[in-house]
Amino acid sequence: MTDNSPLRSRASSESRAPAVSRHLVPVWWLVLMASPVAAANNATVLILGDIGAALDTTAAAASWLAAVFALVLAVATPLQAALMRHHGQRAVLWTSAALIAAGTLIVVLSPWLPFAIAGRATQAAGGAGLNVLAIALAGSARRIGAISAGMGLFGAVSPLIGTQLAATVSWRVALSMLAITLIAVPVVNRYVTQETSKTARFDAWGALLVAVLSGSVVIFASNPLPAMGAVTISIILLVVHVRRRPKGYVPVSTIRSGQFVTATSLTLALSMGYFTLLFVIPQLLIARSDWTKDAAAAGQLAAMVAASLATLVFTFIAARFSRSAVRTALLTAGALAVLTAIFASAPIFLLIGIFLALFAATSANATQVATATADVPEHERPAAIGLFTLIYLLGGAIGPALASVLVLS
Repeated sequence: MTDNSPLRSRASSESRAPAVSRHLVPVWWLVLMASPVAAANNATVLILGDIGAALDTTAAAASWLAAVFALVLAVATPLQAALMRHHGQRAVLWTSAALIAAGTLIVVLSPWLPFAIAGRATQAAGGAGLNVLAIALAGSARRIGAISAGMGLFGAVSPLIGTQLAATVSWRVALSMLAITLIAVPVVNRYVTQETSKTARFDAWGALLVAVLSGSVVIFASNPLPAMGAVTISIILLVVHVRRRPKGYVPVSTIRSGQFVTATSLTLALSMGYFTLLFVIPQLLIARSDWTKDAAAAGQLAAMVAASLATLVFTFIAARFSRSAVRTALLTAGALAVLTAIFASAPIFLLIGIFLALFAATSANATQVATATADVPEHERPAAIGLFTLIYLLGGAIGPALASVLVLS
């Protein structure tokens, strides 16, 4: 996995992920650069009550620390892809590092929840850039699979680490885990390029409409009527705008691709299921099985580590199967995860549920990106990858909001 040689033809045929760097970054540095984002998001899973008590609010209110982080992570992803297209990889790398450092400082010093949420949003904007850059530098489906598995592993251990840090040091330290990614920045800087594209100006209006639409979808669970109105208006305006500017922020050739629509719809559904169960399963273990918070964290950790390893294996062998077979396997795993959470009471079945949910979501993220962009013109593929990643990450924003409505409140 640490091969630094140029992409070979077999790897190119295996995946259509863009190789924008002549020399491949050792994959473990990409994992270190991207994976702490998952840890930063999942660290709040079991400490929302502690954060709420510390900031004199409720766990449901504190859940916005997770929801806003995931929402900004999603919305900022295509924005960072556009920044890379117009100003180069190095600009994304150092801008993102600065945002992470600034956001972490705000979280550490913030005395009130709104300021802490602002810090988390700043962190997420930086994390989005490093995610985009890691995928761009990966160069093959297998290396993307390694990154996805790494994110699953970091996400798996972070709830338990978060509880321990909150108990022994501070919840602020638990929400600062994203700073780990800064270790990889100087190393990755040796490989990035400054290639840019000045062929078109940035589509700011399209970006704004996508951001409004994404935010409206996220708040639908808690505020359905205003969210429905905002979703309807933003969709209408976005359709009109895309017709006026077919090669803008949302390229027409991308959203008209049947492969893109199918792959992203599947990925969004599985992502929503996973990120909802990520917050719900620990509460169900505590409520239905009388487990302690630490026991629930440890159990979920074991299940998620196993799921991350299963994802790594699956992405290595997925190319041997047809697209329909891969999608059927992922859909089956995702559906069983949700059914398990609804009906199961025994701890082992609840843990199997989070295993299946994580496996389905991360495997979809790794395998469907190549399928989603297969019919997209080469020059629009970076934008398509950005939109695909946005849709996957939207599940990470919708999940905490749904969990807040279903359990935390």
